Amino acid sequence: MFSLLASLLLLLSISPSAAENVTVSVYYETLCPYCADFIVNHLVKLFQNGLISIVNLRMIPWGNALIQSNGNFECQHGPDECLLNTIDACTIAVYPDVVKHFNFIYCVEHLTLQGKQAEWMNCFGTARLSKVPINCYKNGYGKQLEKYYATETDQLNPPHSFVPWVVVNNQPLQEDFMNFASYVCKAYRGTKLPQACRSLLKSENLPKNSDSTNSVCYAASVFAWIVSWLLN
Repeated sequence: MFSLLASLLLLLSISPSAAENVTVSVYYETLCPYCADFIVNHLVKLFQNGLISIVNLRMIPWGNALIQSNGNFECQHGPDECLLNTIDACTIAVYPDVVKHFNFIYCVEHLTLQGKQAEWMNCFGTARLSKVPINCYKNGYGKQLEKYYATETDQLNPPHSFVPWVVVNNQPLQEDFMNFASYVCKAYRGTKLPQACRSLLKSENLPKNSDSTNSVCYAASVFAWIVSWLLN
């Protein structure tokens, strides 16, 4: 019921200009170092160069996690990742404004890059948010949110093979995710083209980043991790 109401409110709040925006969906997991690098050093540029004005940014904190037969979550980087994925999901729900919840996510991922993810609670203060999302985690609503994200991630077509997995207007960028800004600019059909797009659109062909294929957390490795865990 809550999710239906939230969806209706979101639809009612979308302005005509926002309806023209390009939807960027980022499927990630909180303790994948490559997801952290992408969010902290690349995705953040949406907010620095004005591209966020034409983007509906969606953050989906599930990644390569799995739901066991007993309903518990198994995350690629352990229980701490399951905790932080759920805290992110709760923060997104409590603070749907993209600037607010992205600031929190950015802070957590910055700590991850520093190996200080245990200090994640400080990010509420850094992002100037209350700690209400912790209640969401404790009362079990966060788990329901994560199940929703798990279903969405599992329904990706083609299935995601690694994270970060970036989709622009239903187009999965796969190995070329580092060039998401070029895809955003090419997909935009509105009249308020940001200055940042003009230089990107001068080239007829999208630039390729050959290094991106090595900068991911592969989904296949989670299965190897589970097999190893079962055998030990």
